[in-house]
Amino acid sequence: MLTQIRRLLSQFFSKSRTINNEPINKVSLIVIILIDIFILVNVFTGLNDISRWHIDPSQAYPCYSEWENYQKETSKDKDYEILRLSLPSNTVNPIKFRQTYQQAEIGHLGKVSQTCLTYADYKDKIKNAENQNTIKTIDQKNAEISKLAQRNQTIKAQYDSTLLEKIAGQPRDRSINEVGAEKAKQESDQNSSKIVTLKQDISTLKTELIAKQESINLIAFLKNNDKFSDVEKGYQEASFWYPSIQLAFQCLFLLPLILISLSLHNFAQRKGYGLISLMSWHLLVIFFIPLILKTFEFLQVGAIFQFVFDIISVVFGGLLFLISYAYILLIPLVGFGIIQFFQKVVFNSKIQAASRVQKSRCINCAKKIRHHDSYCPHCGYYQYLECSNCHSLTYKHLPYCKECGQDQEVSNL
Repeated sequence: MLTQIRRLLSQFFSKSRTINNEPINKVSLIVIILIDIFILVNVFTGLNDISRWHIDPSQAYPCYSEWENYQKETSKDKDYEILRLSLPSNTVNPIKFRQTYQQAEIGHLGKVSQTCLTYADYKDKIKNAENQNTIKTIDQKNAEISKLAQRNQTIKAQYDSTLLEKIAGQPRDRSINEVGAEKAKQESDQNSSKIVTLKQDISTLKTELIAKQESINLIAFLKNNDKFSDVEKGYQEASFWYPSIQLAFQCLFLLPLILISLSLHNFAQRKGYGLISLMSWHLLVIFFIPLILKTFEFLQVGAIFQFVFDIISVVFGGLLFLISYAYILLIPLVGFGIIQFFQKVVFNSKIQAASRVQKSRCINCAKKIRHHDSYCPHCGYYQYLECSNCHSLTYKHLPYCKECGQDQEVSNL
């Protein structure tokens, strides 16, 4: 296996920096590398764009996070807080929640959950001028409470200093504190009384808001566990398959580029167009790099990862570190399979030799040669070997002798 890897690497670097088996000059190599970088950046940009062609789970189920937080929330104000999300205090933005949710479908594949659209309709009914004014009033009162509380903290921090000044008989006009000791407690009590009143007002406004029919309908919808279960199930399924969908679209983007560059490379090799062969080879490598990276990324977060994760979770409980062991064993096997595929199918010397002999081309470099040339005039490669049965010369890498028909693989055992 190591010999195969070394041979592949040698072929790779040879193809990447030679034209017609001659080393390319440094300036030309730098220009090609700059072109490679430019194309690679654009390839990754295209991959990023096409990976977002299908709406993601959070766009398909935009109500899931709010709904999940509401289900998990245990505070007594959770009904008000969920209503608060539907009622921003500013009334500048007239866009409805349903329109906002459905914008994800524009120019993308996939649909927004109908349950979430129904949820958006309930939120839109709450989002009226009266309720928004109520929220604005609550926010103003909360801001006033914060100011009064901050004022009381300042008075409390300065109280000991003002008391010492009073005991020492220091004139009030020479004090460094804002309030004298005799007025500090009075002002603090007044502020505390105002805070209590404001909190009561806020509580009344919250109660009135929650008691409105549109609020009751929304909260009742949120408390429907069957609806929530459907949304949760749909979101989990979408999250499970989304990496696979992304990889499929990315492959859809890359495969035509790979096929075109591979066809161009083979054509240039047959015709002897060295520069085109070199540049198409670089393009082929560039298009394979993101494909390999995205495949490994998918293995880390996609359906295969989730499948392995679920099995280990069931069999070994909390020993999730075993996933790392599974990947350490799995990835080399996948790599071995890829190497074997390219070695046996893509870069199979016997398949290449058969095609080149039929077209009177060098078995090694694919340049055009005469029918009886023993050595390639382009690369110096010797085209023949001696048959172990009849000892006549026959083509290298072909399975049978052209003189006696002996199976060369059997005869060499």
